[in-house]
Amino acid sequence: MTEAATVRRSRITPEREAELYAAVLDLLREVGYDALTMDAVAARTRSSKATLYRQWGGKAELVARAMRHQKRADFTNLDTGSLRGDLHALVLRADDCQMEQDSALMRGLAMAMHGNPDLLRAFRELLIEPEMEEMRVVLRRAIDRGEVRPDNPAMAYVVHMMVGGFAARTMIDELPPTQDFLTSYIDAVVLPALGA
Repeated sequence: MTEAATVRRSRITPEREAELYAAVLDLLREVGYDALTMDAVAARTRSSKATLYRQWGGKAELVARAMRHQKRADFTNLDTGSLRGDLHALVLRADDCQMEQDSALMRGLAMAMHGNPDLLRAFRELLIEPEMEEMRVVLRRAIDRGEVRPDNPAMAYVVHMMVGGFAARTMIDELPPTQDFLTSYIDAVVLPALGA
């Protein structure tokens, strides 16, 4: 998917690509994944459906790439000098309003992934695996600085803890995730589990 997709997408300017991704996310928020169609994306973005298929191959890859694009920055390039600072910086990449929108969008997409292996595969390849690798880089830096023991069993579950805190906020507290909640969660749960 990755090499072919890179070749397919080469004709669209970064500005146009950003417009398309924003439109896809807006449509997802309006109708959900199952009701989202390439026809609707084409109409919203004033593109041809053939262009969309040529550039992205299908709905699953387009949606996963749109989600990846909205990510604020590559976390591995952020190095505050401490694990706590890096994790807090991760949370501060999106404001509270954006986190609330992302939380609702991710809940809907998580449900759609259960019945759609193409969407699950696209998310694993384009969003989950890259984010897990970014977190491994951050954790390796923390090990190198002596903040975390390399044999700490919680190391394998940091992404799970972070996603869990983000998702559980709405389910348990009936409140959206916020910067304050997530930074407190990092300090109370993630860092103690890592012994940092």
